[in-house]
Amino acid sequence: MPSSSLQITLTALPDIPLIQPGDDLVAITLAGLARAGLTLADGDVLVAASKIISKAEGRLVRLAEVAVTPEAEALASVIDKDPRLVTLILAESAAVLRTRPGLIIVEHRLGFVCANAGIDRSNVAGEEVALLLPADPDASARRLREGLRAATGADIAVVINDSHGRAWRLGTVGVAIGVAGLLPLTDRRGDADLFGRELRVTVLGAADEIAAAASLLQGGADEALPLVHMRGVPYAPGDGRLQDLLRPKAMDLFRK
Repeated sequence: MPSSSLQITLTALPDIPLIQPGDDLVAITLAGLARAGLTLADGDVLVAASKIISKAEGRLVRLAEVAVTPEAEALASVIDKDPRLVTLILAESAAVLRTRPGLIIVEHRLGFVCANAGIDRSNVAGEEVALLLPADPDASARRLREGLRAATGADIAVVINDSHGRAWRLGTVGVAIGVAGLLPLTDRRGDADLFGRELRVTVLGAADEIAAAASLLQGGADEALPLVHMRGVPYAPGDGRLQDLLRPKAMDLFRK
């Protein structure tokens, strides 16, 4: 039978300052919660945009300081892209999967497939500065979660999200690239549907659904809303990690 009514509340924390290397994201989050009139409670979820994690962790690279590699120079000439950026993209990648003018699709060193290794120059101060993804987003999520728990006593989950494109659909969506305190997948196999039939293949990408919901508020331009508080999310607590979300290559029908 259908369950009773459920409600999830999402709140983008207001007036988050532009993040600088070394900033205390725990203190910044607590201040944002206070401005929003929120107090963390057990079971809450905090979603943080990858950009603020990268900025706080000093993942900024000045392009003038990049030593262009011969491999990057050769590829850049074919796809008409800044060879300094291509050098960074290759350094952050395990493999190049596809290219076209201005774009490189890679398997990132963290295991997922994305454009340009997630390296971005939007919402980054300075014309000659690029921002890399966090070195270890799961560890970043754990540090933020542990810091907030130490400050408030609340047992929450943290998701770090980033905007990714999809192979067969237009438009970017928020996806999880780091998690702490939740299981990224919700396995419904063995449960029954409305008519009593046993579900055999249904595994929900819970962390990605959380990431996408938060991205509706975060936006993709000048919104400056990188932190989203969520309450009422039905998730399974646990020691999850990004790797749980990644399809094993042996099961990937699109890269064989």
